[in-house]
Amino acid sequence: MAVDFKDYYAVLGVPKDASQDDIKKAFRKLAFKYHPDRAKMDKKVAEERFKEINEAHEVLGDPEKRKKYDTLGAHWKDGAGFQPPPGWEGEAGFHPPPGWQGGARTSPDGSQHYEFHFGGSTGFSDFFEQFFGRRGDFGFDFGERDFDEERAGLRGNDIQGDLLVTLDDVMKGSERSISLQRTDPRTGETRTETIRVRIPPGVHEGQTIRVRGKGGEGAGGGEAGDLYLRVRLAAHPDFRARGADLDYDLELAPWEAVLGTTVTVPTLGGRASVRVPPGTNNGQQLRVRGQGLPKGRGGERGDLYVVVDIQLPSKLTEEERALWEKLGHASRFNPRQDGA
Repeated sequence: MAVDFKDYYAVLGVPKDASQDDIKKAFRKLAFKYHPDRAKMDKKVAEERFKEINEAHEVLGDPEKRKKYDTLGAHWKDGAGFQPPPGWEGEAGFHPPPGWQGGARTSPDGSQHYEFHFGGSTGFSDFFEQFFGRRGDFGFDFGERDFDEERAGLRGNDIQGDLLVTLDDVMKGSERSISLQRTDPRTGETRTETIRVRIPPGVHEGQTIRVRGKGGEGAGGGEAGDLYLRVRLAAHPDFRARGADLDYDLELAPWEAVLGTTVTVPTLGGRASVRVPPGTNNGQQLRVRGQGLPKGRGGERGDLYVVVDIQLPSKLTEEERALWEKLGHASRFNPRQDGA
């Protein structure tokens, strides 16, 4: 299936030789502006833009995916329907099933099952799904049987795809409308069905949401397969999810880490006050209990871990330089001895 190539570098506004740190900074800047929970604009416009930004970060923010993406880009010709280069196997660990032809599947008797496309609010483009997602249909096990004789009563294929879920969805739960377009490759007939998918509170990365009876049609009176949607958590401009726990990077000035301070940090529900004890080291984690994500349906929540990131000034005034030099002469601290 030919798809339009996605220029993820253009989406984030970074050059192709951008460092991983530059990509992270570009994503955070755009995500702050367009994140559905923050955007000061039309919500639908913000959501669509955020999906593009998140998808670009999902690929370029992962060195392995980025390497594969750059390989794809080398085979792209402007204006042409994009096909994968020879030997392309998609995301690591995903191997298309026998007869897979970009959304259609060929059975031993030569017939093809429906080609399908996701639309609505799955959160990922056809380009991402084909080359970095898990979209596929599966379920028929033909083996060495005579297909014509054994076809009656066979259950339809299960269908799988990815579903982009925000941390706000994880906190509160939500419902999503997804359009599933099925095209019969033999007749060209297309049928579109809108499916409501309930996202329960507390879902986590990689969890599968099952929608019964919304997969491929059965053969010979067999029941329909199921639709399986794998949860992919949208990157958040403030937090990183680790199961039910969240990480937040707190930037501190050197004197704040040395002398200690009290700061206010964001949470998913508002803000919290955090005490930074004197002598806090770079990378140290400060725990805020109960400010993480829900742990299932019991009401219990994970924790928020504030990760200290000590920042050094890149430019100094003459007065600041003199003060640092005075400190250097007065201090007896020697990290090469004291840390040995």
